[in-house]
Amino acid sequence: MTRQRSVDMAGNTTNNPAKDAVESHDGPLHFPGAELRNTESMNMTILNAKAATDKEHKMTLMQGIRLYPKAIGWSLLISTCIAMEGYDVCLINNFYGFPPFNRKYGVLGDDGKYQIPARWQAGLSNGANVGEIIGLFINGFVSERFGYRYTVVACLFMVAAFTAIFFTAQNVQTLLVGEILCGIPWGVFQTLTITYASEVCPVALRGYLTTYVNLCWGLGQLIGIGVIKAMFQRDDEWSYRIPYALQWMWPPFLIVGILLAPESPWWLVRKGRLEEAKKALLRLTSLNRETDFDADETISMMVHTTALEEKITSGASYWDCFKGTDLRRTEIVCMVWAIQNLSGNAFSNYSTYFLEQAGVAPSTSYSFAMGQYAINMVGVFGAWGLMTAGVGRRSLYFYGLCGLCSMLFIMGFLGLVPESHKAEAGLATGSMMIVWALFYQLTVGTVCYSLVAELSTRRLQIKTVVLGRNLYNIVGIITSVLTPYMLNPTAWNWGNFTGFFWAGLAFCCIVYTYFRVPEPRGRTFAELDLLFERKVSARNFAKTEVDVFDETVSDSVYNQYKTGLSAIHSEKANFES
Repeated sequence: MTRQRSVDMAGNTTNNPAKDAVESHDGPLHFPGAELRNTESMNMTILNAKAATDKEHKMTLMQGIRLYPKAIGWSLLISTCIAMEGYDVCLINNFYGFPPFNRKYGVLGDDGKYQIPARWQAGLSNGANVGEIIGLFINGFVSERFGYRYTVVACLFMVAAFTAIFFTAQNVQTLLVGEILCGIPWGVFQTLTITYASEVCPVALRGYLTTYVNLCWGLGQLIGIGVIKAMFQRDDEWSYRIPYALQWMWPPFLIVGILLAPESPWWLVRKGRLEEAKKALLRLTSLNRETDFDADETISMMVHTTALEEKITSGASYWDCFKGTDLRRTEIVCMVWAIQNLSGNAFSNYSTYFLEQAGVAPSTSYSFAMGQYAINMVGVFGAWGLMTAGVGRRSLYFYGLCGLCSMLFIMGFLGLVPESHKAEAGLATGSMMIVWALFYQLTVGTVCYSLVAELSTRRLQIKTVVLGRNLYNIVGIITSVLTPYMLNPTAWNWGNFTGFFWAGLAFCCIVYTYFRVPEPRGRTFAELDLLFERKVSARNFAKTEVDVFDETVSDSVYNQYKTGLSAIHSEKANFES
């Protein structure tokens, strides 16, 4: 339907639906549109932003799938990059039991067997974490400057180059260099995959596409453990060189696909490139649109959200993550990610250790490990089902921690079983750890990715997620060092009592989650910005109503988008006429 517009001699718009909508709005609504030369264009921006926000609130999951099938496809493609990290981490941690690998890179022990020294095991296992910390900080600067696509493609070329170090390594020192260097692009993948997924889809799809990253992690691990089992029959250097060489199978396909993918519309809006943002948005949506989707309205919503965030957040540096309301958001994102390791994840990875103690054959233990990795992937689908059923992110995270804490206490009490039943206790502990892994992936392990993507502001999202993931890596390094000491009979020899230690930490995480982690489900990014600015408590996030259009934004913030907004509104007006 064509909208009728007319302007009087004073420059005031009459019979203007945008103006009518603004004037009929309850409460003060102050925008710089009235002070700009093109008053009607700015009023249309306000109206369009409000219309897009209302449509996102009303959009169902199936409507989102039908409207954004291309966004789903591109997001799944880019998120698959994270599978490479899961694959390599799985390789290095399982190569320590490979005789050919140990003969090449280990030293001869007193028992006549070759082993990788403990100090080098710790170095290799944590080398990737060190590289990821470096890559994460670099990503905070590079991706926001050059865009998501080009940053990911550059990192894929780096992975392809650094894989050659693994394939040709002649000593353990070279392997460590390869782990650190490959960790740099992997660190970039850890944040960009989540950020891209959260920015190319509407509210109805955001939780699903961001948590898909966790499924990709499990996919890489499952492929890795499958390749290792297939190499059990070999006793030469190719038993470990072939798995390393298979890392080259990822980059070629991903590079071609990502070069064809559209850039994030949100990133383009932050750069003031509104027409390009509109083209990218149209590439993310279906040509056969059954809904009343309007690209101009969605772009206007992005502009309004960006303008609101510029008002709330003065800068876009790492230091700004610790200022004002962003300090609270940074703290929550960091803790939500750290809790993954603090709730006993490191302990659960030793299920094969307890199964072998119970007399299970090593090859069978690896089969159990494959089952555990498969469970990790199934858990993601289960989490999707719970989110579809209407369970909120905060609820899944909180009650998930409660369940994990309970199981850790049970594993601790299994340490009280008499020595005569040690085998049964080991089998029960190993089995309980597999159940723990399923429950973890149904809740904390998967929902974390959605929370960190939604709770950070758009302007500082990459940097906030970088800080959170780095804390995760640091805590992971600490826990991966402590856990072997707790379990090793020649060290602290806690055995099952280790469960009490992790259960205590998990209980502290439960308390933190209850008081600090809010519920972002169903909220637009602008609404989350406003809730944080008004310092709404975490327990009241879900029931607090906010109107993001009842805010004052300065002229200087909006003026940078004036030309782009005028262009897209003129194009729309010509089309309607």
